[in-house]
Amino acid sequence: MRLSPSKRRVRIGNSNCRRPGVLIVAEHFLHDHSNAVFLGPPGVGKTHLSIALAVEAIQSGHSAYFTTAYDLVSDLSRAVKEHRFEKRMRVYVRPDLLIIDEMGYLPLEGDAATILFQLVTARYERGSIVLTSNKSYVEWDTIFGDPIIATAILDRLLHHSVTINIRGDSYRLRERKKAGLLSSPQRPKVSTQPDETGEF
Repeated sequence: MRLSPSKRRVRIGNSNCRRPGVLIVAEHFLHDHSNAVFLGPPGVGKTHLSIALAVEAIQSGHSAYFTTAYDLVSDLSRAVKEHRFEKRMRVYVRPDLLIIDEMGYLPLEGDAATILFQLVTARYERGSIVLTSNKSYVEWDTIFGDPIIATAILDRLLHHSVTINIRGDSYRLRERKKAGLLSSPQRPKVSTQPDETGEF
């Protein structure tokens, strides 16, 4: 899903934002071609926050592209078979901001690890990536099935990045809680400190 930039120039960030980590990321990472990684269990707002960053980027005149990890890999894998990989890869390399959502939610098979490595390498120090995942960094070798490739991807992705760990229960469970079906969920907590393991 390609998002087009607006001609209107506004400051990145929202002074009324209740999540300080988002403000820190929005103010700095795009101009430095840095990356942001949102880690946490399902339903705590990772996708919502990544889209908010995309909106801030667009309002500042930048281009942005949103996709899930599964759709991205499926698209590029199909492009390899159809001998149009380089042309299709440019779609994901060109935007100032690329959002890769749901890394680790669905299994990535075949040449997925190699494809993602090529993409992260192509964007390294050239464009920003925002990535969301329900897996800690120490689990990424299980996503790709190859610890060497996983390490290489993380090496480039995390070189210029901020990791935001979100802890808590799913917002989607609140209605069930209100109905008396669940005990009170914890309020999600945000940590903006880089974490070598990405544990949450």
